[in-house]
Amino acid sequence: MFDNLSDKLERSFKLLKGEGKITEINVAETLKDIRRALLDADVNFKIAKKFTDDVKEKALGQAVLTAVKPGQLMVKIVKDELAALMGGKFTDINLTGKPTIILISGLQGSGKTTFSGKLANMLKSKKGRHPLLVAGDVYRPAAIEQLKILAGQINAPVYTEEGNMNPVQIAQNAVKEAKNKGYDVVIIDTAGRLAIDEQMMDEIVAIKKAVVPQEILFVVDSMTGQDAVNTAREFNDRLDINGVVLTKLDGDTRGGAALSIRAVVEKPIKFIGTGEKMEAIDVFHPDRMADRILGMGDIVSLVEKAQEQFDAEEAKILQRKLAKNTFNFNDFLKQINQIKKMGNLKDVASLIPGMGKALKDMDFDDDSFKYIEAIIYSMTNEERENPSVINGSRRKRIANGSGTDVQEINRLLKQFGETRKMMKMASSGKNMQRAMSSIMQKGRSY
Repeated sequence: MFDNLSDKLERSFKLLKGEGKITEINVAETLKDIRRALLDADVNFKIAKKFTDDVKEKALGQAVLTAVKPGQLMVKIVKDELAALMGGKFTDINLTGKPTIILISGLQGSGKTTFSGKLANMLKSKKGRHPLLVAGDVYRPAAIEQLKILAGQINAPVYTEEGNMNPVQIAQNAVKEAKNKGYDVVIIDTAGRLAIDEQMMDEIVAIKKAVVPQEILFVVDSMTGQDAVNTAREFNDRLDINGVVLTKLDGDTRGGAALSIRAVVEKPIKFIGTGEKMEAIDVFHPDRMADRILGMGDIVSLVEKAQEQFDAEEAKILQRKLAKNTFNFNDFLKQINQIKKMGNLKDVASLIPGMGKALKDMDFDDDSFKYIEAIIYSMTNEERENPSVINGSRRKRIANGSGTDVQEINRLLKQFGETRKMMKMASSGKNMQRAMSSIMQKGRSY
């Protein structure tokens, strides 16, 4: 989402390249360019001006260390200020209460129902909770069905009351149900409403008073830009929200909402939606997002994603295989499946410092590895374990079984050999960028 902003900020920093020190003259030109980049990203004008004023004050107030170039110092200052602008530090969701009650609010089409399902999935899988989803949108029949479908995907219960058009009563009854059946989290999905719709706003305020939630989350479509910020202010004035959820950050958005909303409503961004899958939700870390915006990657998030999917014992086994160069197609298939679970391939790779820009113009999707998987599944176990036995006749059989041709089999075998070498290099901590780029290119080439 921040590609354009990242490029423009990088160009801004180049204005200081080669300068011996930061002065009021050369920093003014850089900051003018940074302010323009922020405005182009749909950041509120007052926020953009205050941001650059703060950066200027800190830049001119620091002596440049001999080991640090002016451009590098400016990047550091901008990074720190970006993190501060987005909240400074991570704010976790409040899970106190027996049960914890979470009220989901937002505009029509902002992604509340989908987020409710994603949040339930996260609380189940990562925090060991037992959530109850509540269908509180009684005005849109499809919302109830949508919530049921999402709940079915994550094996979570849904509380509904057919024929009851009173969402306040439904919320109260759902909390009673949770207490009776031992659910420790109640997630109430409410109807989408317009900030100017007084009756609907009164209704959600009534739900808040009736169930006294520990968390009120405002879900906003980040692609709506400054409108998102203004709407957040309206909801916060009425509900006193506890946090913001930015959805659709994987879309073609300029990112202004993410940079502005915290400063306007003075409430933390707690979650971001990064795709359509139920796992495509991340807790929001301002410092890590600042790193991503400035093209520095996000190694901490990458490690966390990997730890969620990779078994520690299997990782040790894989390490030994890589060291001995005995990594085979069964191992490769297993790694593909685990990498796919981590999320969009391009997004995962972009968390590695320097990789985001390298992969900017490459297209990846969830089917990037489907032909490779088809070929591997067409092999016998002996062939997967020991690729060297795959001769001409075996290649023809594998090609027929996978719906490909012999040339593609030859290409995969060659690329597998190269990938095995690269993964061995990566396992020793060397040439990580080169190894990852090679692995990503394998999927893209099919």
